[in-house]
Order: sequence, then structure tokens, then C-alpha cells
Amino acid sequence: MYNNPYMQYSPQSNIDRINNQIAELEKMKTQINNPQPANVTQNFQLTPTSRDGIRYASSIDEVEKDIVFGDTPFFSKDMSVVWIKNIKGDIKSFELKEIKPMDDKDILITNLQQQIEELKGRIDNEQYGANDDEQFIETSSTENDGATRTAIKKSKSSSVSRISKSKTK
Repeated sequence: MYNNPYMQYSPQSNIDRINNQIAELEKMKTQINNPQPANVTQNFQLTPTSRDGIRYASSIDEVEKDIVFGDTPFFSKDMSVVWIKNIKGDIKSFELKEIKPMDDKDILITNLQQQIEELKGRIDNEQYGANDDEQFIETSSTENDGATRTAIKKSKSSSVSRISKSKTK
């Protein structure tokens, strides 16, 4: 059993193996204390930056200077004007007006205000004494901003004479 060539005790091989393990441990210790950055592959694709969505401008001059890559709306700061610029550089201007939804009460109030204005117009006509030769025609608008009325004066022309036909031959 002690004469087996495969079972020889070699202290040098054990020392070498321990030294190798110590070297590996030292190497691992330095890697932990000084981490090396991982290899990063950076691929950049340069494309035109398109700022889709709403853009703001204070005047049409700013809209003319800005470069666009499609139909782009530009709004004024107070949201009252919108400019739409296309790729060719053509600019269309639009005026914006807020539409407030009206419920039944608001519609009734608007109708009553229009009726009041119409009645005021009738009173004005009676006060100024429209006679038979003059007629006043009243119109009122139905917009939400209030009723307006227009008086048109019609009178008979004095330069045209009337000729009545007689029934006898």
C-alpha cells in the first residue's frame, strides 16, 4: 500500500496548489476593490429632432423663423390665435373663440334678453312716431354676445308719380 506509485505524498504539489488558490483569491480581492467598467457598446443614430405637439409663439415672425418637419400648430400665449405651418413654409392663421356649453337656464336667459331688446326696439319706434310714409324694420341677431337691432327707414319717393287706371274705355 505504501509502495503504490500513485499514492506518493508530495508536499510540493500541495504547496503549489495552495499558492495558486491564494493568487486567485488576491486577484478576486483586487477586482472587488477596483471594479473595471463593463464594455459598453454605444450606437448613436442621429435623426432630426421633431417636437410634435403644441408649440407656442408670440407673433407670426417667430412662426416664420421656426423649422418644421410636418404640419405644426403654433398657439399664441393667450390661446386666441393659432398658426399652422407646413413643410413648404406656408402659414395659415386662425382666430380661436371659446365656446362655452350652455344649459337650459343659459339658453332661456339668452332668449329673454333678445326679447327685451326686441321690445325696446318697438318702444323706440313708437316714440319717434313712425308715420305711414316711413316704416322701420327690425332685425335681431341670435348670437350669444347679445342682440343687435337694425332700423331701416323706408320712405315713399316723391319723384315717382302714381297714375291710376280708369275702368272706362
